[in-house]
Amino acid sequence: MLKFFRVISILEGFSYLAVLSVTLGFISRDFVSGLGMLHGILFMLYLFLALSVSNKEKWSLVTFLSLFIASVVPFAFIAVELYLGRHLKSQKLTEA
Repeated sequence: MLKFFRVISILEGFSYLAVLSVTLGFISRDFVSGLGMLHGILFMLYLFLALSVSNKEKWSLVTFLSLFIASVVPFAFIAVELYLGRHLKSQKLTEA
């Protein structure tokens, strides 16, 4: 489930940047409804998966809140990806 969460995290981050690009005028406003719908679905899926993964991995409330805050800060999905990558790597080392 952690790998799926990583994929959704990256997709949600890029969709957020796309929505901001429409707001700033870099992308035509014709795409607002489609991008907004896609971002909304990815955002809800991200929050659901963040909560699920946090419970499964027994992460602290601070970690979950950090994941939540990262979902509303542009480019913070990169930090989340780095954190999840390190966590997954350490998981694999403990299994081996």
